[in-house]
Amino acid sequence: MIEATDFRNAMSLLTTAVNIVTTKGSSGCHGFTASAVCSVTDTPPTLLVCMNQTSRSYTHFIENKILSVNVLGAQYEDISNAFASKLCSEERFKQGSWTELVTGAPVLEDALVSFDCEIDHIQEVGTHSVFMCRVVAIKQAEQQGRADESLVYFNRAYHQVGQVESA
Repeated sequence: MIEATDFRNAMSLLTTAVNIVTTKGSSGCHGFTASAVCSVTDTPPTLLVCMNQTSRSYTHFIENKILSVNVLGAQYEDISNAFASKLCSEERFKQGSWTELVTGAPVLEDALVSFDCEIDHIQEVGTHSVFMCRVVAIKQAEQQGRADESLVYFNRAYHQVGQVESA
């Protein structure tokens, strides 16, 4: 049998993009930092997002049935930390500039890319739920002549990946 700590230690070596996943509904705006996000298929465009069922914002995502995945650039380590902290939702959303697309879920204005989604299916697996999310809108950052760097998480620390313009 594999111990949970051994599994977590091994998974820390899997490099992942850092995302802020958000929702909005009658109870307000809510969001969390997530690394467990991945594409499922392009026809129809679908992502999966994993969320701990004990998260304080879990019920809001279930009730709202919408979410936005905001892929963070290297400059957003502070926002990632805020959305992973014990700050209340109102304080979290004071970080950055937010807008919305089709569903109304908050979209970080200058995320590398934002995927606006409707949650089609939820599968409970152990301590987490897997949201199967149909993408209804996409907003990509404007490059403005430079290559952006992505914020990634590896070996329990933030790193940046991407191309930097040569001088």
